[in-house]
Formats: sequence, structure tokens, C-alpha cells
Amino acid sequence: MSTEQFEFLPVLSAGRHKNARRGACFMEYASYLAGMRWSDHPACTHPTLAALARLVNDLTSDAARSRLAVHIPSVVGLTGEDPRVPLLVSTIAAASALPIASQTRQRALATALVRCERLLDRWNGPEIERARMRIRVAFLLTPGTEGWARDYVRESALDLPRAGELNDEAILRTAVIGIADACVDDADARLANVLAQAIEECASVLDRPEQPLGSAAAATATVPQLGVPVSA
Repeated sequence: MSTEQFEFLPVLSAGRHKNARRGACFMEYASYLAGMRWSDHPACTHPTLAALARLVNDLTSDAARSRLAVHIPSVVGLTGEDPRVPLLVSTIAAASALPIASQTRQRALATALVRCERLLDRWNGPEIERARMRIRVAFLLTPGTEGWARDYVRESALDLPRAGELNDEAILRTAVIGIADACVDDADARLANVLAQAIEECASVLDRPEQPLGSAAAATATVPQLGVPVSA
């Protein structure tokens, strides 16, 4: 797929789109930049990071969504099977949402963070220490949630999931909706920051491919202003 195929570059909007003329979500635009088949689930990005990007795209306000475009090239090539990725991305999202989410979501997020914290014990490294610190800060900013979650996990005798069984999509959905619905003035900025942190953390643990991006990305060093006509 090349830029010559479209009169206009795709415009970021919520939801899935049949083709670029009807707009693009964050990950559809990534598939376009990577020169891949049009899809909101492209193989060029780790599934957990892509899931977060779709949620952030859809729950960011229409007025602020175009600001996410700067991050799109950064997710192209961030893929692989590193088992740390779902855990690290889930931790970033849940820790960011916990202090501002509603009480019901706080309890779900706090429980998720307790489970994530236990899974972090399987690994060492700076990215693991950063995740632990995010959890500590989130609990400090939300008094009472840690104790409630630890009691709940203990009293419910919840089995700790194996590394491949972390329900990362459920955690991400609860976290992103929690931020979007929170009574704060900067929900859009917080959502963008969660995505930026997740991209940065994934880049620290995943190997980027050495080859250049697809033809569309090669022709576009940076993401142009969306909706501006492209010369043939």
C-alpha cells in the first residue's frame, strides 16, 4: 500500500473502518504506515500494545484524538512474544487509572495490580523495577485500596494466573474506561500519557526489526497533518 493510492491521508476517528477514505483508528493507521493489509489488528505491533492503542483511540475525545498521531510510527515494529509485555503494559494502565477511577473500578484495578505484582517476581531488570515502583506509587496515592485488594485475593483464595493467562485485555479496558470516565479535566492527556509510557516500555524490551518500514512509512518520515491532500 502506498500514499499514491489515496487522495487524502486517513483521519483518526473512533472505531473500525472499512477503508482509509472512511477514516482510521490508531492501529489501522499503523497498518497503513507499515505497508500492510488494512487492519486494526496488524501483525506489526504486539497484540497487548495494539489493544491499548485501540482503547485509547476510541475513548479519547474527538477534539484531542488527532494528537495521538505522533505516536503511530513508534508502534510499527514493536512486536514479538516476550511474556513481559502484557504484564508491563497492564501495570502501566492499571497504575495510571487507580488513583482517579470510580470505587468499583478501583477495586478491580487494585486486585489486578496485586496479581501483577506477584507475577513481576518471575523476572529481574530495570523494566521490572519500574513496574514495581508504579504499583507502589499508585497504592500510595489511593489509600485503602491495597489493603482491600490483598484481603480480597487472600480471602477469595484466587489462584495466581500463569504468565500466559493474565487477562490483560480486561485490565486494559477497565483502566482506560476508568480514566476516560474519571472526574478530571485532563483525561485525554492522561490517556495519551498511558499510551506513550506503554510504547516506551515495550521499546525497552522488544527488538525492533532492522529493515525499514513499509513503502508508506518510507515516504513519510513523520506523520503529516491528517486530512491534508497528498500529492500524487
